[in-house]
Amino acid sequence: MSELIPYNPLDKKNLGASVAEALLGRKLHPLGSLTSFHGAGIYAIYYTGSFAPYKRLSEQNQGADPVAPIYVGKAIPAGGRKGGVAPEGTKTRALFTRLKEHAESVSTTQNLSTGDFQCRFLIVDDIWIPLGESLLIAKFAPIWNTLIDGFGNHDPGKGRHNGMRPRWDVLHSGRAWADKCQPRPETAEQIEREVGAHLTTLIIPKSPHFYVEQNRAAYRVNRDIPD
Repeated sequence: MSELIPYNPLDKKNLGASVAEALLGRKLHPLGSLTSFHGAGIYAIYYTGSFAPYKRLSEQNQGADPVAPIYVGKAIPAGGRKGGVAPEGTKTRALFTRLKEHAESVSTTQNLSTGDFQCRFLIVDDIWIPLGESLLIAKFAPIWNTLIDGFGNHDPGKGRHNGMRPRWDVLHSGRAWADKCQPRPETAEQIEREVGAHLTTLIIPKSPHFYVEQNRAAYRVNRDIPD
């Protein structure tokens, strides 16, 4: 029998998994019709539309419990990036504002529709936000976090468009500020082919949750039973 591994609820990975699991159990909301709310935290966005390169993702997300987020992100309140902790009862709308920005980005494109996107979000104490986000990205490898960068970018501002246009904006053109950036060597067609090849080999988790897979893994280790 393999050596038993004691469960430590305070292990960083387990603490982060509890935050991520709490998000994955949250209710789904249409991305384009959220009503204002207070709080900062983490979120996952799911695609269910007919854009051909994302067909495999869309197929995985047609049920009541979608399993393949296209993007995972976080919204930190003012001061969070400098190591500050928002005061108790903060009135930040950081999470709502971030999701609203994403809906606006989608709405500017010619080949995506906000009606094809759903999201889950979780208001989280500041200290746990980066850990929860990083574990979700590691588990799902969302394509807009990994292969197609730029969805979460902001307008760099007047006179600061010397950088290359994000890959997201090449594939989903429409944001006016991105059109001012320098052109990329890749075309939309080339990126589409990359997406198709990537999704063909991407291993999508059988369960959208953490604990199902963790419990099975612990059982295999502690009982010396093969998968």
